[in-house]
Amino acid sequence: MVTTSTPKKLAKVEHLKTDSNYLREPVASELLLDTNYFTEDAIQILKFHGSYQQDNRDNRVKGEEKDYQMMLRTRNPGGFIPPQLYLALDRLASDYGNETIRATTRQGFQMHGILKKNLKPAITAIVQNMGSTLGACGDLNRNVMAPPAPFKNKPEYRYALTYADRIADLLTPQSGAYYEVWLDGEKVISGEPAPEVKAALTKDLDPTIFPGDAEPLYGMQYMPRKFKIAITVPGDNSIDIFSQDLGLVVITNPKGQLLGFNVYAGGGLGRTHNKEETFARIADPIGYVTKANIYDLVKAIVSTQRDYGDRTNRRHARMKYLIHDWGVAKFKAKVEEYYGKKIQPLKQLPAFKYLDFLGWHEQGDGKLFLGISVVNGRIKDDGDFKLRTALREIVQTYQIPMRVTPHQNVLIYDIKPADRDKIDKILIANGVEPDPTKIDTLVRYSMACPALPTCGLAVTESERVAPSVNERFRALLDKLGLPDEQFVIRMTGCPNGCARPYMAEVGFVGSFPESYQVWLAGCPAQTRLAQVYTDRMHINDLETFFTPMLEYFKIDRKPDEGFGDFCNRVGLASIREVCKH
Repeated sequence: MVTTSTPKKLAKVEHLKTDSNYLREPVASELLLDTNYFTEDAIQILKFHGSYQQDNRDNRVKGEEKDYQMMLRTRNPGGFIPPQLYLALDRLASDYGNETIRATTRQGFQMHGILKKNLKPAITAIVQNMGSTLGACGDLNRNVMAPPAPFKNKPEYRYALTYADRIADLLTPQSGAYYEVWLDGEKVISGEPAPEVKAALTKDLDPTIFPGDAEPLYGMQYMPRKFKIAITVPGDNSIDIFSQDLGLVVITNPKGQLLGFNVYAGGGLGRTHNKEETFARIADPIGYVTKANIYDLVKAIVSTQRDYGDRTNRRHARMKYLIHDWGVAKFKAKVEEYYGKKIQPLKQLPAFKYLDFLGWHEQGDGKLFLGISVVNGRIKDDGDFKLRTALREIVQTYQIPMRVTPHQNVLIYDIKPADRDKIDKILIANGVEPDPTKIDTLVRYSMACPALPTCGLAVTESERVAPSVNERFRALLDKLGLPDEQFVIRMTGCPNGCARPYMAEVGFVGSFPESYQVWLAGCPAQTRLAQVYTDRMHINDLETFFTPMLEYFKIDRKPDEGFGDFCNRVGLASIREVCKH
C-alpha cells in the first residue's frame, strides 16, 4: 500500500517571491501609481531592495490616512562608506529624509522619513555615489559584517574586510531587477567581483547552484528568511559573532599569511513573546576550512538552509531552528554533502573580547583613524550638539572614508597626523566629544533600536528613552556607592532583538507599552546568552527594581567581577530570592 503525505502549505511570502519575476513585481508597477504607499504584497518584495514601509505613529489621527514613509537601508560590507557616498547620504537626509542618518548594528546606514515618490531618486543617488541598498533587508544574505578597524599593519584585519566584500559579492542577487527598477536598467558597477567569486557561481556539476537560473545560488524563492554573516579575527568580538547565522574567524600563520577560517553557525536573536518555540540562540562551532575552499563552504551552508529551512512557518524559518531541530551532527553532515568533503576540526583561538575602537589610533601606515561615539547611532544636529554638521565638514574638507561600526558608531580614517588637532577642533566646536574616556561608560557600551514612532513592530519606546535609562542607572549606581561600575545595556522596543539585547549584561526587551522584559547574565565580551529575569518591568519602576539586586552585587561580588558575570555565577533564582525581601 502506497501512502502519500500532504505537502505543507507554504507561507504567503514564498508565493510572492516565486511570482515576483526575481524581485521585480509588484514593486515596479506600484512605483508608477500615484499613491503614497505600497500594498502589502509589494512591501514584502520591497524589502529585498533595502526598504521598509513604515508610518509615523506620532502623527496618527483617527479617521485619517496614515503618515506613510519609507525607511531606506544601505548595504556596506564591513561598514565601508566612501566620502562621496557619505556626503550624498547627508544631502538626501535633507532633500528627502528627516534630517538624520542612523548607523545600524549591521554596519550600514538607515534614512527615515522618505516619501514613496522620492524613493527612486534616493536609491538612484545612492547607487550613483558608490553605494547600494540591494539585500539590506529581505529573505537573503544581509550586510556582511567585519571589524571596522582599518589596521594596515595587521594582516588579519585586512583579510576580514577583504572577505566580507567577497562573500557579500558571492551572495548578492544576480537577476538585475534592482537596476531595472531603480536605475531604468543602467547597471552602475563600482567594482567587478574577484575572479574566484565569479567562478564560484558558475562551477560545473555544483550541487549548490541552479544552472542557467537568473539567481544561480538563490533560485526564484531566495532564502526562507534573512541570513546574517560576520567575519572577524581571533580575539575580536566587535561583531557579536555568536549571534550570526554564519560566523567566520580568520586564521593566519606566524608570518601573517591567510590559512583559512574557523566556522560557526546557528546564531540568531529574534523571538516572539509568549511563543516558547521561538528563542534566541548562539552559534555552534562547525569546524575549519582552508582559504581555497571558503566559497564552497559558504555556498554549502547557505544551500542547506535554502533547501531545508522552514518555508511554512516564518517564525521557525531561521537557520538556528534547523540546527536546533536536526542537531549539529546532522546539519554538518548535510553541509558536507553539498561541500563535497569533510570539514576539518576547529583551530584553537584566544578568548574573545569586545572592542569598540573609539578614540584616536594609529593605522600602521603613518596615518590615523578616529572612532567617534554616536549615541544610539543617530547622526543629527540637536541644539549645541551638531554631530551631523561636524561629520559633513570633516568629510568635505579632508575627503576621507568612514566605516560604520557594529556598535552604531563611526570610524573616520586615512587621516594625516597633521590634521588630528584640526579634526578635534571641528568636533569640539560642534559639541562632539572625541575623547572616549570622557564619555560615561554606560552610554559608551549601550545600544538601542529605533522603535517608536516609525518601527511597526515596536510595542514601546527604545531609542527615545535609552538616554534617560542610562542617566537613571548612573544616578542609582552613584547612590549605591558604585560610581565606577560599567556594564553593557541594550534596549529594544520589541522581541526581534535588533540591538542584540540577548547578549547584554542588562537587556530591556519591549513587552507592553512602557514595560520591558528584563534579561540578565550576559557578559561584556558578548559570548554568552543572557537569561530572562522577568517578563514585565514598568519603566517607572527601574530604580526600585534594580536597587536590591545591585546591593546584592555590591556585597557578594568577587574582586573585579562584573555585573553580568555575577548574575551568571549566583544564578537568577538566587537574585529573585534576595529581591523578595
